[in-house]
Amino acid sequence: MTPGPARRAFAEFLGTGLLVAVVIGSGVMAVRLSPDVGVQLLANSAATAAALPVIITLVGPASGAHLNPVVSLADWLLGRRDRTGLTAREVVAYLAAQVAGGIAGAVLANLMFALPPVTASTHDRSGLPLWLGEVVATAGLVALIIALARQGRAHLAPPLVGAYIGAAYWFTSSTSFANPAVTIARGFSDTFAGIAPDSVPAFVAAQLLGALVGVALAVTLYPTSGRPAAADARQDDRDHDVVVPHSP
Repeated sequence: MTPGPARRAFAEFLGTGLLVAVVIGSGVMAVRLSPDVGVQLLANSAATAAALPVIITLVGPASGAHLNPVVSLADWLLGRRDRTGLTAREVVAYLAAQVAGGIAGAVLANLMFALPPVTASTHDRSGLPLWLGEVVATAGLVALIIALARQGRAHLAPPLVGAYIGAAYWFTSSTSFANPAVTIARGFSDTFAGIAPDSVPAFVAAQLLGALVGVALAVTLYPTSGRPAAADARQDDRDHDVVVPHSP
């Protein structure tokens, strides 16, 4: 039985919230346990890479585990022709749930570590190298997700997305946010994983550009193979498949 709109939106809310809680919480823990920035980033990236497959598996059968506005937008864009992707109304619901869930996850992480529920981050992240890093990180994530769906291997998304994000923490200058909802949410925590609100718009713009690059790459590689990113999650007979997620 296909999950209803409310259930799918709740799955996106829950999954994105859990992802943000992991990203922020592991960053706080890392700083408290080690003064070394390299160790802090290693702990933060390892926790995120390990948690992503779990979160995707948890909510994937309900919503496709997008957990990311650019993934939902790509799903809608690629599915318009044959109407297999999200509808415009579903995209709006997904995006609202993802942003709200991310903010809730940030509040939860703050509270778990006895911090104020909401504190605007002072961690400035700006400059062309970081924006380029976000374009690269997001393009790779979106291309991977679409390629897996078009190859008929969406079931590999949980481990491969986790592995990609874990690696992208280290090979991109921005430490791979690659997710507008997560980026907005990280502005609500003045911790290791935070981002200053003034830095958010440019990061989101870079992520949207990266998503377009990722779509172009995937469609170039797989122009005729079948299914857009969330189509599997919309089929009754394949509700065990999940496509996407995360990223911090």
